[in-house]
Order: sequence, then structure tokens, then C-alpha cells
Amino acid sequence: MTKTDWHRRDVLKAAGGLAAAGPLTQRAWAQGSPAEIKVGLIVPLSGLYARPGKVMQMGAEMGIDHVNKAGGVKALGGAKLKLVVIDCGDTTEKAKNAAQRMVAQEVDLVGATGAYLSSFTLAVTEVTERAQLPVLTLSYSDLLTQRGFKYIFQTAATAGAQSEMGLPELVKLAESASGKRPQTVGILMDNTATSIATAKMIKEKLLGELKLKLLFDEVWTPPLADATPLIQRVRAARPDLLLFMPNAVSDAKLGLEKLNEFGLGQGRIPTISFSITVAEPDMLQSVQPNVVQGLMTVVANWGCKGQEALMAELKQRYGEPWMTQNAISTYGDIWLFKEALEKAAAPTREGVAQALRTLDAGPSRHYPGGQLKFDPAGRRIGAGVTIVQWQNGVPVTVYPKELAIAEPFWPKA
Repeated sequence: MTKTDWHRRDVLKAAGGLAAAGPLTQRAWAQGSPAEIKVGLIVPLSGLYARPGKVMQMGAEMGIDHVNKAGGVKALGGAKLKLVVIDCGDTTEKAKNAAQRMVAQEVDLVGATGAYLSSFTLAVTEVTERAQLPVLTLSYSDLLTQRGFKYIFQTAATAGAQSEMGLPELVKLAESASGKRPQTVGILMDNTATSIATAKMIKEKLLGELKLKLLFDEVWTPPLADATPLIQRVRAARPDLLLFMPNAVSDAKLGLEKLNEFGLGQGRIPTISFSITVAEPDMLQSVQPNVVQGLMTVVANWGCKGQEALMAELKQRYGEPWMTQNAISTYGDIWLFKEALEKAAAPTREGVAQALRTLDAGPSRHYPGGQLKFDPAGRRIGAGVTIVQWQNGVPVTVYPKELAIAEPFWPKA
């Protein structure tokens, strides 16, 4: 049976015209195993978010190379993986249109990974769900896996879960280092889906549990034109802790530079974030290392202890100074697809989706915490977080302890 035949079988099954076939054996593939199996990467490669999308492409390319050099998909006769890259642009409408083109033109994709911003992923997966195309995503929004979809699999902890795991650790660190527990907090955030989900958990649950008083809650739409009004709120209120949540590097730079200009930088008003944006390499193109020294952010994944060889390869191959979540999570997604294809023993969308639904492949290797196993909603079971801190011009993993590259410190004036 050819790869086209297997795709046709997928379509018939989706229409109810063919009963599910039983498990395939290696012998069944002795004649007609596919030479290559296509996996999609749908990420922003143009516009405001092109840089993180490009880094996701780097991680995916490394994953494809490593899987293929290790012998490809052995259950399918050593078939190699091939990456198909789709630019989803920098708006939700562009992302939706890109997803529609992807499912229409790339009919033999068995799965895809992407789409960076949760807002984009929400739009993309509305399309891929109808096409019954399994999608792995590092996007954070809780909404992604609250819609009853069957073909989305969230490898990262949700935004709400990340807040719940990360913020109490940061409050404990502040109290331990300074001898004083933070009492007040201010929030500056963009209106992307991830930031909204993060802030929802913080405001509805964590502020009460941690006995933090919210002094202000300011929201902007990217791109940020002028950070002055936002930072004036910070200067007027003087919170013990500032939660700063941008998802565009340009917005992060404007906010942090203005904090520094107003004399409110790290040590005076400790600032923490909940996105990888503030730890992107591009931050140092216009922000001096002293502006970000000590800044911490809670993220779903980061280059950490045990991944030294991958970090070195990324630096040598692409010139990247460190491994962000965008690279390591997308790299892990390729191996996860490989695992699903081995289990399915069929290069089909439904086979891959069912394999992901029933996968139980032990402790995760390329994501923090938990298992390579998904719950019925499509969330990875036990997914953890990392806390990353800028130290001497480099953002390094400082939590959890078993993955940490350095010890955390609380910034002081």
C-alpha cells in the first residue's frame, strides 16, 4: 500500500466509510513503505514575531536531522521525516489563512507543530481540527485544550498552571533573600491570549493565596508605541513586585528601557515575567546587560542541565547564543512525532493522533517535568515549568533545582 493509499484511507475513515484497521506489522510494510513522511511546522516567519518563529524552525530542523540520522521511523522501514514549513504571519487572520492553505495543499502531512503565540494557535487549530490533522503546540493558553478538540496536544504546561507553579516560588525567593515578603503587586501586560490566561489565574486565585494586593493592571495591544504612560503608573504606585508580560521583543525593550530611565529597574522594583520574550537573544541588541541583570521569567521550557550537547550544536550550527523554549520544545516535538509514528506503524493522520492519545512513553526528555503522555483534553500529564534569570548577560535556568544551571538571586539596589 502506498503513502497516497494510506492518506486516502484516512479520508474515508474520517467520513465513516472504512472501519479502523487492526495493528500493522513490520512485515506488512515490506513492500510499499514510504520513503519520507511529512511533518508540518506552522510558525510566524514574517512580521512582528518572525524571530521566534525562525528559532522554532531551527529546533525542528535539528530534530528532523537527528531522527533521520538515528534510522528514521523503524516501524515504517526506516522512512525519513521531511519538514514542511509554513509562514503563519503576524495576525490571527493570517494564521487562519495559512492553516487553510496548509491543509488544502499539503494533503499528505501526518501532523504539524506550531504556532508560537497562543492567539495564532487558537486560530490555526480551528482549521486543523476540522482537517483531523494532529497538532503539537508549546503555546500556553488554557483555552487551547478547553474546546473539546481531539487533534491538539499541548506539550507545555498551560498559562494558568505555569503561574500556579512559578509565582509562589518567586515570592518565597524574594522573602528568603530580602527578609521581607512582597505585599503589593502591579501588572503590565499585552492582550495576547497567553497573557490574558496568565493574568486570569493570578488575579482570580494567586493574589488571594499569596496575600498580594493588586495596585494596578494595565493592558496594551502590540506593538507598543510608547511605554511612558505604563511606567508612570509603576512610578506612582511603587509596587513591591512588578509582573511584566510582553510577547513581542520590541515591547519588552521599550518597557524595560523606560523602567531603567525612570530609575525603577531591577533592585528598586523587582520585575518578573511569564514569557520567553524578555529572555530572547534580540533583547541585547538595544538593551544593555545591566538593564536585565537579575530579571526572572517563568517559562514552559528552556535549555537546561543535561542538554549541553544540543545547546552547543544550536550555537555552532545557527550562531544562537543560548537555547530558548522555541528551539528545545520544537526539537522535542519532532521526536514526539517519531514516537507516535513508531506506535502507529502507519503514516496517517488518524494513526498519529490515536498514538498520541494513547502514548505512555515514560518521563519526558525534552520538556520539564511530567510524562510523554496526554490526558483526554490533550494536555501533557505533569508538565512542569522552568524559571530563567538573566545573569551576566545570559538568561540561565535557575529552577527547578534538578535542571538548574545556576543558583537564583534576588536583585537588590
